[in-house]
Amino acid sequence: MTLALGACSVLQSEKIDYKSAGTVGPALDVPPDLSQLSRDSKYVVPGAAVTASNYKVGQVAAAAPTAATSLGDIRVERAGTQRWLVVNRPADKLWVPVRDFWQQNGFLLTEDNPGLGIMETDWAENRAKLPQDIIRSTLGKVFESLYSTGERDKYRTRLERTATGGTEIYISHRGMVEVYTSQAKDQTIWQPRPTDPELEVEFLRRLMLKLGANDEQVKTALEPEAAKANARIATVNNQPVVQLDDGFDRAWRRVGLTLDRTGFTVEDRDRSKGTYFVRYVAPNATKTQPGFFTKLFSKDSTSPPLQYRIAVVTEGTTTTVSVLNAAGVPEVSDNAKKIVQIIADDLK
Repeated sequence: MTLALGACSVLQSEKIDYKSAGTVGPALDVPPDLSQLSRDSKYVVPGAAVTASNYKVGQVAAAAPTAATSLGDIRVERAGTQRWLVVNRPADKLWVPVRDFWQQNGFLLTEDNPGLGIMETDWAENRAKLPQDIIRSTLGKVFESLYSTGERDKYRTRLERTATGGTEIYISHRGMVEVYTSQAKDQTIWQPRPTDPELEVEFLRRLMLKLGANDEQVKTALEPEAAKANARIATVNNQPVVQLDDGFDRAWRRVGLTLDRTGFTVEDRDRSKGTYFVRYVAPNATKTQPGFFTKLFSKDSTSPPLQYRIAVVTEGTTTTVSVLNAAGVPEVSDNAKKIVQIIADDLK
């Protein structure tokens, strides 16, 4: 009984306990160039890569100093359910600590590219969600594959340098859930589940601690703000758009985090022109969906992705987010309407 209560006490104190399919190894060396895009990157398929050719986030001024490891050089920016960190340290000084952070939290990295400023974990299971009775906790230690939560999570971290030599750090969550395909419950498929802002906040909290803040300071900094639904869909010149009551800088950051969250493949960014270059594949509701691991490792070239531009334009205190085709012409197709809806839903 004493052992059982002790085990439950420890497990209940940990809301997050991720376990990747592989084994977390030592810190990775800088990988070879990963700027070549995967040919089957999709919006709806887990594991879609995010790349940004020529996006040199790691190149900061050589004279930029490394700030002291305290909350004083870490600031939290908030917009509804979205959070990101602004750290007064150059990106090249933060890359290794952030990489170590994910490995220490039980993840393997499938993308580790400091040149592009992108880090992405593999799909992992939060074992803390498993029921922790004495039988399961005992057998689970011996046969870890006996029990499953039916959920998998992955996280993308993006580092962008600021004009002052600091770094903005974004963490976005994507989730999958296993569901039955028939009443007989003899077959399952993996489907996307909603983004969990609480998980994003929890890992931002842990990252702040890793970077030198104390727990009490972090709790205060990450307190949620009152929800403000300032994202709305409108029609401008017969084109569907999203309108935000934000200036350009704030809107640019929010849209970038939304694209990370919702799994678009971002090929490039041009902040000076307010443009994200993305690839998108419309969901096919009639197509039979393969299993989770089949999706992870197989290639599917039957539905080639389409190239679009996400334009962020600010006039006064209002920012308009619209979809352009690959040539930069305003898009009015059904795909444009779907993309606008996806962006608006996440920004609300």
